[in-house]
Amino acid sequence: MLGRSCSWLVRETLAAATLLHPEHCTQPLAARSTPRPRSRAPGFLKCVLGVLKMEMTEMTGVSLKRGSHAVEDNDSLAPAEEAKRQKVSECCLTKSQDGLENNSTPSCENVPGRPEAVSAGKSINNSDAQLEEEEEEEEDGFSEEGDEEEETESFADMMKHGLTELDVGITKFVSSHQGFSGILKERYSDFVVHEIGKDGRISHLDDLSIPVDEEDPSEDVFTVLTAEEKQRLEELQLFVNKETSVAIEVVEDTKEKRTIIHQAIKSLFPGLETKTEDREGKKYIVAYHAAGKKALANPRKHSWPKSRGSYCHFVLYKENKDTMDAINVLSKYLRVKPNIFSYMGTKDKRAITVQEIAVLKITAQRLAHLNKCLMNFKLGNFSYQKHPLKLGELQGNHFTVVLRNITGTDDQVQQAMNSLKEIGFINYYGMQRFGTTAVPTYQVGRAILQNSWAEVMDLILKPRSGAEKGYLVKCREEWAKTKDPAAALRKLPVKRCVEGQLLRGLSKYGMKNIVSAFGIIPRNNRLMYIHSYQSYVWNNMVSKRIEEYGLKPVAGDLVLKGATATYIEEEDVNNYSIHDVVMPLPGFDVIYPKHKISEAYREMLTADNLDIDNMRHKIRDYSLSGAYRKIIIRPQNVSWEVVAYDDPKIPLFNTDVDNLEGKPPPVFASEGKYRALKMDFSLPPSTYATMAIREVLKMDTSIKNQTQLNTTWLR
Repeated sequence: MLGRSCSWLVRETLAAATLLHPEHCTQPLAARSTPRPRSRAPGFLKCVLGVLKMEMTEMTGVSLKRGSHAVEDNDSLAPAEEAKRQKVSECCLTKSQDGLENNSTPSCENVPGRPEAVSAGKSINNSDAQLEEEEEEEEDGFSEEGDEEEETESFADMMKHGLTELDVGITKFVSSHQGFSGILKERYSDFVVHEIGKDGRISHLDDLSIPVDEEDPSEDVFTVLTAEEKQRLEELQLFVNKETSVAIEVVEDTKEKRTIIHQAIKSLFPGLETKTEDREGKKYIVAYHAAGKKALANPRKHSWPKSRGSYCHFVLYKENKDTMDAINVLSKYLRVKPNIFSYMGTKDKRAITVQEIAVLKITAQRLAHLNKCLMNFKLGNFSYQKHPLKLGELQGNHFTVVLRNITGTDDQVQQAMNSLKEIGFINYYGMQRFGTTAVPTYQVGRAILQNSWAEVMDLILKPRSGAEKGYLVKCREEWAKTKDPAAALRKLPVKRCVEGQLLRGLSKYGMKNIVSAFGIIPRNNRLMYIHSYQSYVWNNMVSKRIEEYGLKPVAGDLVLKGATATYIEEEDVNNYSIHDVVMPLPGFDVIYPKHKISEAYREMLTADNLDIDNMRHKIRDYSLSGAYRKIIIRPQNVSWEVVAYDDPKIPLFNTDVDNLEGKPPPVFASEGKYRALKMDFSLPPSTYATMAIREVLKMDTSIKNQTQLNTTWLR
């Protein structure tokens, strides 16, 4: 769905990658045709930046080059063959009305990943064609003409106002080894995440069989209806027109044929009931609504065997799609609302991820049929259970990460990985938590906690330095010029972002009721801002703690006994290690260390006009109870190997799907043009893999430093 804009982007990205890593180029730079005008560059880099957004415990692709602890931004789009794999086949769907409300509000800004608790988004109230236009606009981030021609700043100039790790308190390392360079996520398939379930087992897709169930309908239900009949039935189900029923003539009038049609309609269109009628000597199956719109979110009970658990659990393997996008795609193909799906945690887009999903009263047979339709998904390991999945139930994630073209010697790699295994890394919140423009998300969170609602509105909507999508820049300019929410909203082709939701709220409630207008934004997106502020405080305090006391527990530190935080007393110091020590995220239900860092918390919040002794807010949603977080994380199940390879395009390990298809694992030569570090490790929930990689390579993960290094290389 990238269109011609991003087909150009692929060419430009590959050209940039050639400049940054000429050893990857197969033809001289001079062989390129006439270069694009300079004014195109910002748009290109904006699109790359869009790809760079990172999710909690996962990362986007960046080239990590040593040099004043800086990071190259070399997250080029996947090669053409990978792009093809991302397209969704239309073999299961005719063009249809989506007709369902969306409850997932991604920001138009490059904001951080979602907080830990994120509910499934709902589909959009638009036709498929409108949806595709909207999604294309969101993915591309710019149009072919106009927007970028007005840009005169270079991307590096725009990112001068971006955040560095220093800005958000990420300043320390725990290891003493020498860092080295490597390219992370040169291909999204270099980064694989397997969920660790509540039973401690790593989720794998290794079984595509369907549980045997005599009550399941036959395969004929998927083919008995014509495309036109499916279209009419879907429009009826989604209340798109004024029809109260749809009649389908039974051409081959046999009981078996009628039964299959009845089953097909009830199976493929939850919410519809059927009956057989005689009309002018012909038999018709008439579909009609069973229980109004509620039936869409609660598939009919009487059609589900009582002996079977109400939830079908399955393992979802996905490539280059985040969890919310995946749920929306599955719900569209199944013609149900996304809120009947549940899961234990969200996974990022630019990776291959494997996780468990549960769905209410959808058969394994019907889910397995999607494997014939969707190219970047695979569903398997089906089972029927009595209960859904809940956010936060997972024990963590297991990562398989390839760092390509590493420069470290075998000894340097050995030291770095031994340190990661034995000591671990500082459990900082990663840069993706704080945004990429000149208005960090923690500033919005601080304004919410201060009850400064005019500032909240201004921070979200005002123009800012930094790379943003062209239409969002125009929206901000319109807002700054007119302060007219309706006029600014008209500049946004994508209305479901945070900015669009806030403008819609201001149009509805007026400029004097910003609190209600802000409340239109889904709760998890609103809370993201104050969680960002908590993370900002925590990062700064942990850096101070390590600077003051080093990597050993001291009297006055906090440790958890169960869920309760207690102080380490002087006589008990030797009973604990640094891996036991926790630090609080500020709130009304936490205690603070009994040493210098306690006063540092108070000073920081006082400087931000907040009362550490009263973290309750007038609006209950924004009252912070606080929490505790370990300051050092030691990954589990750590293993690694250095491999040699010649072709940068070849995969360096097998995925679950490769294993299902019987592909042999890659064979490595003893010597090759390049060397890669393949790492395996497990992390607990709410932990950033970026910070583990940072500790291994000793680099700064901020986009600002990446782009500044780009500028140096490009000169």
